[in-house]
Amino acid sequence: MGHSGILIIEKGPGVSSFHAVSHLRRVLRAGKVGHGGTLDPEATGVLPILVNEATKLTPYFVDHDKEYLATVRLGVVTDTQDLSGTVLRTSPVPALTAGDIEAALGRFVGVIQQVPPMFSALHRGGRRLYELARQGVEVEREPREVQIHSLALGPVALPSFTIRVVCGRGTYIRTLCSDVGEALGPGAALEKLVRTRVGPHTLEDAFPWALVREARDPAVFWERLLPPDSALAGRPKVTLEAGAAEALLHGQAVPVPAADADARGVVRVYDADGDFLGVGRVVEGGERVKPERILHGDRPRSRVLPA
Repeated sequence: MGHSGILIIEKGPGVSSFHAVSHLRRVLRAGKVGHGGTLDPEATGVLPILVNEATKLTPYFVDHDKEYLATVRLGVVTDTQDLSGTVLRTSPVPALTAGDIEAALGRFVGVIQQVPPMFSALHRGGRRLYELARQGVEVEREPREVQIHSLALGPVALPSFTIRVVCGRGTYIRTLCSDVGEALGPGAALEKLVRTRVGPHTLEDAFPWALVREARDPAVFWERLLPPDSALAGRPKVTLEAGAAEALLHGQAVPVPAADADARGVVRVYDADGDFLGVGRVVEGGERVKPERILHGDRPRSRVLPA
């Protein structure tokens, strides 16, 4: 089966995002399968799976905002910033009120600096940080700017409390929990994490993990496949006439049609029949659109025009 598209699944606990992808690659018997943003093995929730040509759209998933429900455990600090790690220290937890916690959370909303955890997949000198961390090596990490759109306090049952986080790309929720714990005094680790949304895709829409794990029939998944352009929901749209569409598919920048004159930045590009061609970028002050990622999967190779 050569279809391309996006499958929104729930990842279960105790499996890596990579494992979820390899399971689906086997079931779907698809040539290319990837995912739109890693979830830690113990974390659960929305994992977008990109199939065949849609794997070219991975970078645009990274840019989506994401929403998480995180349980923070106060009074315990670990080397991985979650409860799977080695405990570095424990502290008594003071009788904090919801107001105390909300005041601390307020300091983490907006553009904040975050030092990526050692237990992360970032590269340093050709090796992933978590490989170094497992050998007990700690290296300096540069703080990075991440955007926290909102932080809402959920139920409080000390020593734990729950927060709902809406954040931009590159945010480590484990690190956020650890930093909030330091701000409150006793330190903290991430106890439980559920990703409830990636861009427009919510957990309610996701294929439940129990069904994903047991599935053997690829048809079950193929019928739930979303079209590739759903990865770019909310981006402006540009529709090209046949000649311009052909030129774009051959790598050329083409004039932006008058009807789409206000399109800016990254755009979804369609031909006159409404077929999704791929991702373009509007350049030259809005005059032209150049191809950025072209999808070749599901279109007929050549259209024979009537004589």
